[in-house]
Amino acid sequence: MQLPNPSTSQGYQIGEAARQSGVSPANIRFYEKELLLSPQGRGDNSYRLYSDGDVHQLRFIRLCRAMDMSLEEVRTLLGLDLNKKEDCAKARSSLDGHLGHVRERLAELKALEKDLKALRERCDGCDAHCHIIEALHELADAQGSKPPAKAARKRHV
Repeated sequence: MQLPNPSTSQGYQIGEAARQSGVSPANIRFYEKELLLSPQGRGDNSYRLYSDGDVHQLRFIRLCRAMDMSLEEVRTLLGLDLNKKEDCAKARSSLDGHLGHVRERLAELKALEKDLKALRERCDGCDAHCHIIEALHELADAQGSKPPAKAARKRHV
């Protein structure tokens, strides 16, 4: 059984736009604040109304964010026209930049995996005390109040 469409003839209220797009109402408001979305309509009750185009744009944003793109990368892609050849080059460039960030993150995660495996190998659970916890305490003491040797990087997203 299909439920009736609760949209008005003017558009969808935020709850229905959220259901149609898979984006929470809080995130819809956030994307509006970040100027990634600007619904034009308002109902008689002054509630924002979202068009089918707005819902599509929300799906587009959700897809890009699921690919770990930053808001600025999403903003760039939203500003491009799929029918302009020069915008294809801009889209490729944006995606290449994002791919570089993903590769950096993969390298960081591989290094983290190596460190965690080495830590895990310190204890087989058979001794009287846990060598993993011991090693973590040793590392914490070795750091003291100084930051870790490898400075924490600002995350891409």
